[in-house]
Amino acid sequence: MATIRTPSTAILLITLALTGAARAEINGEAIRIGVLTDMNGVFATAMGPGSVEAARMAAEEFGGKINGKPIEILQADHQNKPDLAASLARKWFSDGVQAIADGGSSGAALAVQELVRGNGKIFLVSGAGANQLTDEACAPSSVQWTQDAYSTATAVVSGIMQTSKEPWFFITGDYAFGHSIEATARERIVALGGKVAGSVKAQLGTPDFSSFLLQAQSSGAKILAINVAGDNATALKQAEEFGLADQGIKIVPMSFQNVDIEAVGLKATRGDLIVTSFFEDVSPAARKFSDAFYARRKAMPSQIQAGVYSAVRHYLQAVKDTGSDDSATVMAKMKATPVSDAYTPNGRIREDQRMVHDLYLVQVKTPQESRGPWDFVKLVATIPPEQAFRPLDRSKCSLIGK
Repeated sequence: MATIRTPSTAILLITLALTGAARAEINGEAIRIGVLTDMNGVFATAMGPGSVEAARMAAEEFGGKINGKPIEILQADHQNKPDLAASLARKWFSDGVQAIADGGSSGAALAVQELVRGNGKIFLVSGAGANQLTDEACAPSSVQWTQDAYSTATAVVSGIMQTSKEPWFFITGDYAFGHSIEATARERIVALGGKVAGSVKAQLGTPDFSSFLLQAQSSGAKILAINVAGDNATALKQAEEFGLADQGIKIVPMSFQNVDIEAVGLKATRGDLIVTSFFEDVSPAARKFSDAFYARRKAMPSQIQAGVYSAVRHYLQAVKDTGSDDSATVMAKMKATPVSDAYTPNGRIREDQRMVHDLYLVQVKTPQESRGPWDFVKLVATIPPEQAFRPLDRSKCSLIGK
Protein backbone atom coordinates (compact mmCIF):
# COMPACT_ATOMS: atom_id res chain seq x y z
CA MET A 1 0.00 0.00 0.00
CA ALA A 2 1.35 3.47 -0.84
CA THR A 3 2.15 5.79 2.04
CA ILE A 4 -0.09 8.88 2.12
CA ARG A 5 1.67 12.04 3.29
CA THR A 6 -0.44 14.96 4.50
CA PRO A 7 0.87 18.49 4.00
CA SER A 8 1.79 18.65 7.68
CA THR A 9 3.75 15.40 7.37
CA ALA A 10 5.61 16.74 4.34
CA ILE A 11 6.50 19.93 6.20
CA LEU A 12 7.79 17.88 9.12
CA LEU A 13 9.97 15.75 6.85
CA ILE A 14 11.41 18.81 5.14
CA THR A 15 12.13 20.40 8.52
CA LEU A 16 13.92 17.27 9.77
CA ALA A 17 15.97 17.05 6.58
CA LEU A 18 17.03 20.67 6.85
CA THR A 19 17.89 20.28 10.52
CA GLY A 20 20.03 17.22 9.77
CA ALA A 21 21.76 19.05 6.94
CA ALA A 22 22.54 21.95 9.22
CA ARG A 23 24.10 19.61 11.75
CA ALA A 24 26.10 17.64 9.19
CA GLU A 25 28.15 20.53 7.93
CA ILE A 26 31.74 21.69 8.21
CA ASN A 27 31.09 25.26 9.27
CA GLY A 28 34.68 26.49 9.45
CA GLU A 29 36.54 27.74 6.41
CA ALA A 30 39.14 25.05 7.17
CA ILE A 31 39.57 22.03 9.44
CA ARG A 32 42.16 23.35 11.85
CA ILE A 33 44.09 21.11 14.22
CA GLY A 34 46.67 22.58 16.56
CA VAL A 35 49.59 20.48 17.79
CA LEU A 36 50.38 21.92 21.21
CA THR A 37 53.58 20.43 22.58
CA ASP A 38 57.12 20.93 23.87
CA MET A 39 58.98 22.01 20.74
CA ASN A 40 62.39 22.79 22.21
CA GLY A 41 62.58 21.49 25.79
CA VAL A 42 63.30 18.15 27.47
CA PHE A 43 60.31 16.42 25.84
CA ALA A 44 60.92 17.74 22.33
CA THR A 45 62.57 14.57 21.01
CA ALA A 46 59.69 12.31 22.05
CA MET A 47 57.03 14.88 21.09
CA GLY A 48 57.76 18.26 19.51
CA PRO A 49 58.47 18.55 15.79
CA GLY A 50 57.93 14.81 15.38
CA SER A 51 54.38 15.14 16.68
CA VAL A 52 53.71 17.91 14.16
CA GLU A 53 55.05 15.72 11.36
CA ALA A 54 52.89 12.81 12.49
CA ALA A 55 49.78 15.01 12.40
CA ARG A 56 50.69 16.16 8.89
CA MET A 57 51.05 12.54 7.79
CA ALA A 58 47.54 11.84 9.05
CA ALA A 59 46.17 14.85 7.17
CA GLU A 60 47.87 13.76 3.97
CA GLU A 61 45.98 10.46 4.07
CA PHE A 62 42.84 12.51 3.40
CA GLY A 63 44.42 14.38 0.53
CA GLY A 64 44.78 17.48 2.70
CA LYS A 65 41.05 18.27 2.59
CA ILE A 66 37.61 16.95 3.50
CA ASN A 67 34.46 17.98 1.61
CA GLY A 68 36.47 20.67 -0.12
CA LYS A 69 37.66 22.22 3.16
CA PRO A 70 41.45 22.27 3.60
CA ILE A 71 43.02 20.57 6.62
CA GLU A 72 45.43 22.91 8.39
CA ILE A 73 47.96 21.65 10.95
CA LEU A 74 49.14 24.39 13.30
CA GLN A 75 51.90 24.13 15.90
CA ALA A 76 52.84 25.91 19.12
CA ASP A 77 55.35 25.50 21.95
CA HIS A 78 53.88 25.66 25.45
CA GLN A 79 57.36 25.33 27.03
CA ASN A 80 55.82 22.91 29.57
CA LYS A 81 54.08 25.85 31.27
CA PRO A 82 50.41 25.23 32.13
CA ASP A 83 49.45 28.91 32.01
CA LEU A 84 51.06 29.35 28.59
CA ALA A 85 49.42 26.15 27.32
CA ALA A 86 45.97 27.42 28.36
CA SER A 87 46.65 30.83 26.82
CA LEU A 88 47.76 29.36 23.49
CA ALA A 89 44.78 27.00 23.40
CA ARG A 90 42.36 29.84 24.18
CA LYS A 91 43.82 31.92 21.32
CA TRP A 92 43.62 28.98 18.91
CA PHE A 93 40.00 28.30 19.72
CA SER A 94 39.11 31.93 19.09
CA ASP A 95 40.89 31.60 15.72
CA GLY A 96 38.78 28.64 14.62
CA VAL A 97 40.88 25.67 15.73
CA GLN A 98 38.49 22.75 16.24
CA ALA A 99 40.89 20.27 17.87
CA ILE A 100 44.18 20.22 19.75
CA ALA A 101 46.54 17.24 19.58
CA ASP A 102 49.48 15.97 21.68
CA GLY A 103 49.18 18.26 24.72
CA GLY A 104 52.74 17.65 25.83
CA SER A 105 53.53 17.35 29.52
CA SER A 106 50.82 16.46 32.05
CA GLY A 107 50.64 19.83 33.80
CA ALA A 108 50.10 21.60 30.49
CA ALA A 109 47.58 19.01 29.32
CA LEU A 110 45.54 19.25 32.52
CA ALA A 111 45.34 23.03 32.06
CA VAL A 112 44.08 22.65 28.48
CA GLN A 113 41.63 19.97 29.57
CA GLU A 114 40.02 22.38 32.01
CA LEU A 115 39.56 24.79 29.12
CA VAL A 116 37.93 22.26 26.77
CA ARG A 117 35.65 21.10 29.58
CA GLY A 118 34.05 24.55 29.36
CA ASN A 119 33.98 25.08 25.61
CA GLY A 120 33.45 21.52 24.34
CA LYS A 121 36.34 21.57 21.85
CA ILE A 122 38.21 18.36 21.02
CA PHE A 123 41.46 17.54 22.87
CA LEU A 124 43.48 14.51 21.71
CA VAL A 125 46.03 13.82 24.45
CA SER A 126 49.03 11.75 23.38
CA GLY A 127 51.94 13.27 25.25
CA ALA A 128 50.59 13.44 28.79
CA GLY A 129 50.22 10.37 30.97
CA ALA A 130 48.85 11.63 34.29
CA ASN A 131 46.09 9.37 35.61
CA GLN A 132 43.88 12.38 36.40
CA LEU A 133 43.17 12.99 32.70
CA THR A 134 40.77 10.03 32.58
CA ASP A 135 40.09 9.86 36.30
CA GLU A 136 38.79 12.73 38.45
CA ALA A 137 39.64 15.34 35.74
CA CYS A 138 38.04 13.52 32.79
CA ALA A 139 36.24 15.66 30.21
CA PRO A 140 33.66 14.57 27.57
CA SER A 141 35.52 16.02 24.58
CA SER A 142 39.04 15.00 25.63
CA VAL A 143 40.61 11.58 24.93
CA GLN A 144 43.80 10.18 26.47
CA TRP A 145 45.27 8.23 23.56
CA THR A 146 48.65 6.59 24.27
CA GLN A 147 50.31 6.08 27.63
CA ASP A 148 49.20 6.67 31.18
CA ALA A 149 50.76 6.23 34.60
CA TYR A 150 48.46 3.42 35.71
CA SER A 151 49.13 1.11 32.76
CA THR A 152 52.84 1.86 32.55
CA ALA A 153 53.61 1.49 36.26
CA THR A 154 51.40 -1.55 36.79
CA ALA A 155 52.89 -3.46 33.86
CA VAL A 156 56.52 -2.57 34.67
CA VAL A 157 56.20 -3.50 38.35
CA SER A 158 54.36 -6.73 37.56
CA GLY A 159 57.03 -7.72 35.04
CA ILE A 160 59.95 -7.01 37.39
CA MET A 161 58.40 -8.65 40.43
CA GLN A 162 57.84 -11.93 38.65
CA THR A 163 61.54 -12.57 39.28
CA SER A 164 62.45 -10.29 42.21
CA LYS A 165 60.86 -9.20 45.49
CA GLU A 166 63.80 -6.97 46.48
CA PRO A 167 63.10 -3.46 47.86
CA TRP A 168 62.66 -0.50 45.47
CA PHE A 169 63.96 3.07 45.45
CA PHE A 170 62.40 5.81 43.29
CA ILE A 171 64.00 8.81 41.65
CA THR A 172 60.83 10.60 40.58
CA GLY A 173 60.20 13.68 38.48
CA ASP A 174 58.49 16.36 40.59
CA TYR A 175 55.49 16.87 38.31
CA ALA A 176 52.05 15.33 37.78
CA PHE A 177 53.07 12.37 35.63
CA GLY A 178 56.01 11.46 37.86
CA HIS A 179 53.82 11.55 40.97
CA SER A 180 51.17 9.39 39.24
CA ILE A 181 53.72 6.79 38.16
CA GLU A 182 55.23 6.44 41.64
CA ALA A 183 51.88 6.31 43.44
CA THR A 184 50.60 3.60 41.11
CA ALA A 185 53.86 1.65 41.27
CA ARG A 186 53.95 1.76 45.08
CA GLU A 187 50.42 0.40 45.27
CA ARG A 188 51.33 -2.47 42.95
CA ILE A 189 54.59 -3.25 44.77
CA VAL A 190 52.80 -3.55 48.09
CA ALA A 191 50.02 -5.66 46.53
CA LEU A 192 52.65 -8.10 45.26
CA GLY A 193 54.40 -8.36 48.63
CA GLY A 194 57.27 -5.98 48.00
CA LYS A 195 58.39 -2.79 49.73
CA VAL A 196 59.81 0.63 48.92
CA ALA A 197 63.03 1.60 50.66
CA GLY A 198 62.88 5.28 49.74
CA SER A 199 62.19 7.99 47.21
CA VAL A 200 63.51 11.38 46.12
CA LYS A 201 61.98 14.04 43.88
CA ALA A 202 63.91 15.63 41.00
CA GLN A 203 62.99 18.86 39.25
CA LEU A 204 62.41 18.77 35.50
CA GLY A 205 65.69 19.46 33.70
CA THR A 206 67.94 18.26 36.54
CA PRO A 207 71.49 18.05 35.12
CA ASP A 208 73.15 16.11 37.95
CA PHE A 209 71.60 13.06 39.61
CA SER A 210 74.66 12.22 41.73
CA SER A 211 73.09 12.99 45.12
CA PHE A 212 69.96 11.02 44.22
CA LEU A 213 72.01 8.01 43.09
CA LEU A 214 74.03 8.11 46.32
CA GLN A 215 70.78 8.05 48.32
CA ALA A 216 69.62 5.04 46.31
CA GLN A 217 72.92 3.28 47.03
CA SER A 218 72.69 3.87 50.76
CA SER A 219 69.01 2.90 51.02
CA GLY A 220 69.64 -0.81 50.71
CA ALA A 221 67.31 -1.03 47.70
CA LYS A 222 68.14 -3.50 44.96
CA ILE A 223 65.75 -2.08 42.36
CA LEU A 224 66.15 1.55 41.28
CA ALA A 225 63.18 3.02 39.44
CA ILE A 226 64.28 5.88 37.18
CA ASN A 227 61.03 7.83 36.95
CA VAL A 228 62.08 11.10 35.33
CA ALA A 229 60.45 11.28 31.88
CA GLY A 230 62.30 13.94 29.91
CA ASP A 231 65.50 13.39 31.90
CA ASN A 232 65.72 9.61 31.55
CA ALA A 233 68.80 9.70 29.34
CA THR A 234 70.75 11.87 31.78
CA ALA A 235 69.79 9.79 34.83
CA LEU A 236 70.52 6.45 33.14
CA LYS A 237 73.90 7.57 31.81
CA GLN A 238 74.90 8.70 35.29
CA ALA A 239 73.65 5.45 36.87
CA GLU A 240 75.85 3.60 34.40
CA GLU A 241 78.83 5.79 35.37
CA PHE A 242 78.17 5.04 39.06
CA GLY A 243 78.36 1.32 38.27
CA LEU A 244 75.10 0.59 40.09
CA ALA A 245 74.35 -2.48 37.97
CA ASP A 246 77.77 -3.92 38.89
CA GLN A 247 76.82 -3.44 42.55
CA GLY A 248 73.77 -5.65 42.15
CA ILE A 249 71.21 -2.85 41.77
CA LYS A 250 68.72 -3.42 38.96
CA ILE A 251 67.96 -0.23 37.03
CA VAL A 252 64.31 -0.01 35.97
CA PRO A 253 63.41 2.86 33.63
CA MET A 254 59.77 3.88 34.00
CA SER A 255 58.01 5.42 30.98
CA PHE A 256 60.96 4.78 28.68
CA GLN A 257 60.86 5.21 24.91
CA ASN A 258 62.90 4.35 21.84
CA VAL A 259 64.26 7.90 21.67
CA ASP A 260 65.64 7.44 25.19
CA ILE A 261 67.41 4.23 24.16
CA GLU A 262 68.87 6.07 21.17
CA ALA A 263 70.18 8.80 23.48
CA VAL A 264 71.63 6.44 26.11
CA GLY A 265 72.78 3.53 23.97
CA LEU A 266 72.27 -0.22 24.19
CA LYS A 267 75.21 -0.82 26.52
CA ALA A 268 73.54 1.09 29.38
CA THR A 269 70.01 -0.16 28.71
CA ARG A 270 70.55 -3.76 27.54
CA GLY A 271 68.16 -6.21 29.14
CA ASP A 272 65.84 -3.52 30.53
CA LEU A 273 62.12 -4.27 30.47
CA ILE A 274 59.99 -1.48 29.03
CA VAL A 275 56.27 -1.03 28.52
CA THR A 276 55.29 0.72 25.30
CA SER A 277 52.15 1.20 23.25
CA PHE A 278 54.01 1.12 19.93
CA PHE A 279 57.18 -0.06 18.26
CA GLU A 280 57.96 -0.29 14.60
CA ASP A 281 58.03 -4.08 14.24
CA VAL A 282 54.77 -4.85 16.05
CA SER A 283 52.91 -5.10 12.71
CA PRO A 284 53.43 -4.53 8.96
CA ALA A 285 51.32 -1.35 9.22
CA ALA A 286 53.49 -0.06 12.06
CA ARG A 287 56.64 -0.75 10.06
CA LYS A 288 55.25 1.02 6.96
CA PHE A 289 54.29 4.10 8.97
CA SER A 290 57.60 4.10 10.85
CA ASP A 291 59.66 3.87 7.67
CA ALA A 292 57.68 6.77 6.14
CA PHE A 293 58.20 8.81 9.31
CA TYR A 294 61.93 7.98 9.30
CA ALA A 295 62.24 9.19 5.70
CA ARG A 296 61.03 12.62 6.89
CA ARG A 297 62.61 12.88 10.35
CA LYS A 298 65.66 10.57 10.17
CA ALA A 299 64.41 9.01 13.40
CA MET A 300 61.82 6.39 14.23
CA PRO A 301 58.56 7.67 15.76
CA SER A 302 58.16 7.53 19.51
CA GLN A 303 54.97 5.99 20.90
CA ILE A 304 53.72 9.54 21.52
CA GLN A 305 54.31 10.63 17.94
CA ALA A 306 52.67 7.48 16.60
CA GLY A 307 49.77 8.22 18.93
CA VAL A 308 49.41 11.75 17.54
CA TYR A 309 49.16 10.29 14.05
CA SER A 310 46.50 7.82 15.18
CA ALA A 311 44.43 10.35 17.13
CA VAL A 312 44.45 12.98 14.37
CA ARG A 313 43.65 10.33 11.75
CA HIS A 314 40.71 9.01 13.80
CA TYR A 315 39.40 12.55 14.35
CA LEU A 316 39.61 13.38 10.64
CA GLN A 317 37.89 10.13 9.71
CA ALA A 318 35.00 11.04 12.04
CA VAL A 319 34.78 14.51 10.44
CA LYS A 320 34.66 12.87 7.02
CA ASP A 321 32.12 10.23 8.06
CA THR A 322 29.74 12.74 9.67
CA GLY A 323 30.36 15.61 7.26
CA SER A 324 30.54 17.83 10.35
CA ASP A 325 33.06 19.67 12.50
CA ASP A 326 30.65 19.94 15.42
CA SER A 327 32.60 18.65 18.42
CA ALA A 328 29.79 16.62 19.99
CA THR A 329 28.89 15.00 16.66
CA VAL A 330 32.50 14.17 15.86
CA MET A 331 33.28 12.81 19.33
CA ALA A 332 30.19 10.59 19.25
CA LYS A 333 31.38 9.13 15.94
CA MET A 334 34.92 8.67 17.27
CA LYS A 335 33.58 6.72 20.25
CA ALA A 336 31.32 4.58 18.06
CA THR A 337 34.14 3.67 15.65
CA PRO A 338 36.91 1.19 16.55
CA VAL A 339 40.48 2.49 16.19
CA SER A 340 42.42 0.38 13.70
CA ASP A 341 45.55 1.82 12.11
CA ALA A 342 49.34 1.69 12.19
CA TYR A 343 49.34 2.54 15.89
CA THR A 344 46.88 -0.10 17.08
CA PRO A 345 44.73 -2.77 15.43
CA ASN A 346 42.09 -2.97 18.15
CA GLY A 347 41.54 0.31 19.99
CA ARG A 348 38.33 1.87 21.28
CA ILE A 349 37.37 4.91 23.35
CA ARG A 350 35.84 3.98 26.70
CA GLU A 351 33.30 5.85 28.81
CA ASP A 352 36.09 7.52 30.79
CA GLN A 353 37.56 8.93 27.53
CA ARG A 354 40.56 6.60 27.66
CA MET A 355 41.42 5.02 24.31
CA VAL A 356 42.23 1.45 25.29
CA HIS A 357 44.47 -0.78 23.20
CA ASP A 358 47.19 -3.41 23.47
CA LEU A 359 50.38 -2.56 25.33
CA TYR A 360 53.67 -4.37 24.81
CA LEU A 361 56.25 -5.53 27.31
CA VAL A 362 59.55 -5.38 25.43
CA GLN A 363 63.15 -6.01 26.37
CA VAL A 364 66.07 -3.90 25.19
CA LYS A 365 68.43 -5.88 23.00
CA THR A 366 72.12 -6.26 23.63
CA PRO A 367 74.47 -4.56 21.16
CA GLN A 368 75.17 -8.02 19.71
CA GLU A 369 71.46 -8.73 19.13
CA SER A 370 70.74 -5.43 17.38
CA ARG A 371 70.68 -5.65 13.59
CA GLY A 372 71.37 -1.96 13.08
CA PRO A 373 70.24 1.60 13.89
CA TRP A 374 66.93 1.79 15.80
CA ASP A 375 66.70 -1.99 16.18
CA PHE A 376 66.40 -1.73 19.94
CA VAL A 377 63.75 -4.03 21.40
CA LYS A 378 62.20 -7.47 21.20
CA LEU A 379 58.69 -8.42 22.20
CA VAL A 380 58.27 -10.25 25.50
CA ALA A 381 54.49 -10.15 25.88
CA THR A 382 51.39 -8.45 24.51
CA ILE A 383 49.19 -7.01 27.27
CA PRO A 384 45.51 -6.84 26.23
CA PRO A 385 43.48 -3.71 27.08
CA GLU A 386 41.49 -5.32 29.88
CA GLN A 387 44.74 -6.12 31.70
CA ALA A 388 46.62 -2.96 30.76
CA PHE A 389 44.35 -0.11 31.80
CA ARG A 390 42.69 0.93 35.05
CA PRO A 391 39.35 -0.89 35.45
CA LEU A 392 36.32 1.36 35.16
CA ASP A 393 35.09 0.29 38.57
CA ARG A 394 38.21 1.89 40.06
CA SER A 395 37.77 5.18 38.21
CA LYS A 396 36.56 8.48 39.65
CA CYS A 397 35.49 9.75 36.22
CA SER A 398 32.05 11.33 36.42
CA LEU A 399 31.23 10.33 32.83
CA ILE A 400 30.95 6.62 33.57
CA GLY A 401 27.38 5.38 33.34
CA LYS A 402 26.09 8.47 31.55
